Amino acid sequence: MKTKLFKYFIVSFTLVFVTWSCDKSKNENPQPQVLVSSTLVKELTKEQLIAAIGSSLGSQASLFIRSGVKQYKVVYKTKNTDGTEIQASGAVIIPTGTTTPLSLVSYQHGTIFDDKQAPSYFTADGEGTLASVIATIGYIVAAPDYIGYGASNTLPHTYEHREGLASASLDMLRAAKEIIAKEKISWNNNLLIAGYSEGGFATMALQKKIEEETGSEFNLKASSCGAGAYNKTLSFKTLVSMPSSGNSQHNSSYIWVMLTYDRIYKLNRPMTAYFAAAYAAQIQKEQQNARISGSLTTILSDAVKKGIIDGTDTALLNAVKDNDIFDWKPKTSTQLYHGTADTYVPYFNSQTALDAMKKRGASNVELIPITGGDHGSSIQNYLLGTLSFFGNVK
Repeated sequence: MKTKLFKYFIVSFTLVFVTWSCDKSKNENPQPQVLVSSTLVKELTKEQLIAAIGSSLGSQASLFIRSGVKQYKVVYKTKNTDGTEIQASGAVIIPTGTTTPLSLVSYQHGTIFDDKQAPSYFTADGEGTLASVIATIGYIVAAPDYIGYGASNTLPHTYEHREGLASASLDMLRAAKEIIAKEKISWNNNLLIAGYSEGGFATMALQKKIEEETGSEFNLKASSCGAGAYNKTLSFKTLVSMPSSGNSQHNSSYIWVMLTYDRIYKLNRPMTAYFAAAYAAQIQKEQQNARISGSLTTILSDAVKKGIIDGTDTALLNAVKDNDIFDWKPKTSTQLYHGTADTYVPYFNSQTALDAMKKRGASNVELIPITGGDHGSSIQNYLLGTLSFFGNVK
């Protein structure tokens, strides 16, 4: 999925010319001091960045990469889901050779199973490379690793957990603001946020947290959310009652969500409470790395399916509901992208979000359906649309 995401990015930008706002303003609001350290990992020229991407993509990348970059690994303070203070990490990327005030983009990455793909490692096939390419178009980019990767990789990842993802992403933005001030980077004070898949869910969670909890700390101008599982309650009820794609990696993600909620909400159940006896031992051993093909309905235990369908498993259902982020009224201009044939994260997640937001009076939310698109093939449309959307922000 990560390689596909980057390839779709390359293709998309041969088709579009992106402009960006140059309005300059200053944020006089005080903010919490969270930055622990910032380390310049690499400074790459345009040519070196193209070479770092790889020979197979270099000729296409050269068509739209506009500058070199400075790549920083950032360590900052945040709180884990139990309220304890921890250190997390992420990447800040700054384009070189520009004096124009730039917007700040917060890029929330999608599902990764390999720690080394987290943004702050800047590996060739990792999320830091994609973030770097976005920066060359003319943005300061902040990309959180999330809890569970990078500096916090000894902790479990807060997979598809609303508050864990939002808090880590918010504090990463605060750290980025400190770096902007420290390095005297020209920033126009605008913030744009984006992410796809887990990143789409994280982006919406971050947007809601910024709008409801941070006052005037950020000048959030636009949010682009792609194919996120915003309606967790309906997603759970659908997955336990209807045949799913059967894809083993999709199943690993669904298993991961179940394990995460069991841990964070202290349900502390044995694997046999969630999974059929034929698979419980494997999942206990391999956790989210278990690769099991077949409909999720055949992997889950009869007890957990019944408890979700008839509503009697209130502890689990309350945990799931705590991660619903589809039913609220955004203040920021928001675009939702989703493939109508997505069998991994069903399209109804974006449709029910749009319906609920409009019912609450939101007039600044748009759903862009990608007709016939699945989870992977819709990425190109998402990237193309998002950067065009951001380029029109004033």
